[in-house]
Amino acid sequence: MENFRFNAYTEMLFGRGQIEKLSEVINRHGRNVLLVYGGGSIKKNGIYDRIQELLKESNILELAGVEPNPRIETVRKGAEICKENNVDVVLAVGGGSAIDCAKVIAAAHYYQGDPWDLVTDPSKIGKVLPIVTVLTLAATGSEMNKNAVISKMDTNEKLGTASPNMIPQTSILDPEYLYTLPAIQTAAGTADIMSHVFEQYFNKTKGTFVQDKFAEGLLETCIKYCPIALEEPRNYEARANLMWASSMALNGLCGSGKQGAWTCHPIEHELSAFYDITHGVGLAILTPSWMRYILNENTVDKFVDYAVNVWHLPVAEDKYETANKGIDATEEFFKECGIPMTLTELGIDTANFEQMAKAAVLHGALQYAYEPLDEEAVRKILEMCL
Repeated sequence: MENFRFNAYTEMLFGRGQIEKLSEVINRHGRNVLLVYGGGSIKKNGIYDRIQELLKESNILELAGVEPNPRIETVRKGAEICKENNVDVVLAVGGGSAIDCAKVIAAAHYYQGDPWDLVTDPSKIGKVLPIVTVLTLAATGSEMNKNAVISKMDTNEKLGTASPNMIPQTSILDPEYLYTLPAIQTAAGTADIMSHVFEQYFNKTKGTFVQDKFAEGLLETCIKYCPIALEEPRNYEARANLMWASSMALNGLCGSGKQGAWTCHPIEHELSAFYDITHGVGLAILTPSWMRYILNENTVDKFVDYAVNVWHLPVAEDKYETANKGIDATEEFFKECGIPMTLTELGIDTANFEQMAKAAVLHGALQYAYEPLDEEAVRKILEMCL
């Protein structure tokens, strides 16, 4: 295990009715609030009206319409609102897209240049406005971490940035807010949670037993509760466990003390940059093909651990048989959750594979991944997904 610094200081207000504490939370930071949200579902399910009532003593400015893959243009607009109105706190209501957008807006408030600089060079992120979130989708873990992903569609770029200063101060998590999610969002969100865990679990660093046991437990949670949430959307236990798994998957518990680059996320970012697809869907499609591509004598023992400890499969005499059964179970799980499992189903062909592979290697530092990948390897994995 490597040396590490672990930051998880977000105040997590979890459970039914925690929204009632919102005014108390906001008042700690100031009166001028920028409310950041997406396509308007919070107006249909009543969250928007409740927030307006709770914050009636505050001065609320709004940035609506944050895209599922948040655009830099939206960040720029939000930063302008903050600067022009002396905003004290940024309140993100929604899933990872709204929260990611809010994070970079909060950082851009104190930055004099183009906010895109903060995406391409995280070292330029200094002071950040306080960030508060109300979560409505279990997926990215952005409510409890330092990360954000922003897209620049005119150049087909979708890049991640990060700073400890962008970790939210407080996040409100009410599992009942997940009741009205479309089934595909529940499924894709679960795929995103699992992918976050995979990226940290399949890692070369030795001696990380604690982190790996955290990871295996979170994967088992997703496997147990996603089908229940799909079958019974208003099942509180299922929604609560998925929501908490989302936060735990990417707050440092699974990855601290490990070194190396992620793999499927940089590749999927290129898919989203070119085709604007749902992030979790892209990850679900890529994951089994990536697993099969990197299965070799260096990785097979880890895949056997995964098959046995997560899927509870019996150990076969041939360990490759056990490993492949674990990979097959992963693919079948995503399929049974209703996720399209080929790029062809999404209307994606090979036209941009070369460019996407080059960008994934460039931005993803894939030479440092669990199994290092070059452009040809990425292209082959994409072809396996057709």
